[in-house]
Amino acid sequence: MKKTILFLALACCGILSTSAQQMTLRKGVVLDSLQVNDTISESFALYLPKKFELDSRWPVLFLFNMEGKGKHVMQPFLQAAEHQNYILAASNSVNDTLSLTQNVLIASRMINQVLNSLPVDSRRIYTGGMDTGGTFASVMPVVSKNIKGIISVGGGIANVDVLAPDSPFQFIGIADINEYSSIEMEASESLLNNLRFSNQLFKYEKNTKPLPMYLIDFGLQIFVLNAMAKGEVVKDMEYVNSAYRQNLRVIDALIKEKKLLHAYDFANEIMEVFRVHLDVSEIKASQKLLRKDKEYKAMKRLASNYKFKEELLQEDYDYAIYEDVATYNFNNLGWWAYQMQEIKKFQASTIRFEHQMGNRLKDFVDHLVNKNIRQLKEEETLDEEGLSFLYMLNTITEPTDHEAYIEVISLSSKIEDYDTALFYLEELLKTGFKDKQQLYDIPDTALLRISPEYNALMLKYLKEARYDIKEQ
Repeated sequence: MKKTILFLALACCGILSTSAQQMTLRKGVVLDSLQVNDTISESFALYLPKKFELDSRWPVLFLFNMEGKGKHVMQPFLQAAEHQNYILAASNSVNDTLSLTQNVLIASRMINQVLNSLPVDSRRIYTGGMDTGGTFASVMPVVSKNIKGIISVGGGIANVDVLAPDSPFQFIGIADINEYSSIEMEASESLLNNLRFSNQLFKYEKNTKPLPMYLIDFGLQIFVLNAMAKGEVVKDMEYVNSAYRQNLRVIDALIKEKKLLHAYDFANEIMEVFRVHLDVSEIKASQKLLRKDKEYKAMKRLASNYKFKEELLQEDYDYAIYEDVATYNFNNLGWWAYQMQEIKKFQASTIRFEHQMGNRLKDFVDHLVNKNIRQLKEEETLDEEGLSFLYMLNTITEPTDHEAYIEVISLSSKIEDYDTALFYLEELLKTGFKDKQQLYDIPDTALLRISPEYNALMLKYLKEARYDIKEQ
């Protein structure tokens, strides 16, 4: 991957010299499906803040969604872009079905078009995205040294091997504490700290403050504050003090809600952001009081214990799925069912740290199953038995994932294991699945569909059988 990205960095140097295209400008609305140029079908979405004027230079944030939904990935960033006066541009053409090389070239063509068409401040170019889009965004500063920062919601750094300490960029991560991605982003934070890259990691819980929308706004604000610190933007102390006081209020609110560990970590990030601008002794004093607080100490011990337990369980699950797929250990599906019941108990816990651990473990198991399915599908010779195991496991980890049942029915019918196919057909129908046509279209089930057992199930659950059931 390192060689690939270095090659792309050279290739994109040529791309960034193409001519500008005419662009119709409208402020305060998302303009979708703008063509990159007349010779290719690639397009992007664009947002210009209401204060946008052609006679000024503006910061720009390029956003990525790996399903090619530019307008969709813009939505969480619109309010922040308007508030902090950023141009937003998001590709409709990058997609996880394409290679890294293809996606980087597509992204570079979009970036080139925007830079050549709009008055962008070349010192304030950033990339970002949600989940895998955020991870992809972290590749772009390696390709282009003009990109100064990344804001990623739910996605860590793509590959630290290609990061160069002499070409640093700012990384701002925003993670849901109940998702496994928060663990991955902690790992990214640690690696970036070792490389001395400036970075912040902010965590949130759904429906509790600080909300992700606030953190996205603050992320763009951090880019502004860094630009002020570097002299790229005129320092506005009223702006700095207002931002500082606002975040002090967030710390105070977290302390009042007894989210003491969250408050301490948030204070750490705030102190790092603002210490180049003003005296942060007020935050240091708050942290000192927290460290002496008995409740804080108890929470820290409890969180540490659950973190250790979580790491052990992750290792168990990772090893088990590797062994089970390699040995086609269908007998271990019962063990997995038990593990999912245990995870449900964690999720139902009234202890905050145990509840969060349960949610992350569930997310981790889903991640493992999906990753292994994807890897087997990418192999030159399709391991259908391994896939059968994984899809069966998927019906345990995600009982409402109808596609997993359908895949098991198809793969089992292909090898004439009709008992297994019928079992998973009934389990699928028990979930409330009603799409009759999809059932009749399942590949490799022609013989299964004419069996009396199949039609009996169709009659029982869907009140319809395509073939008559004759009594013997």
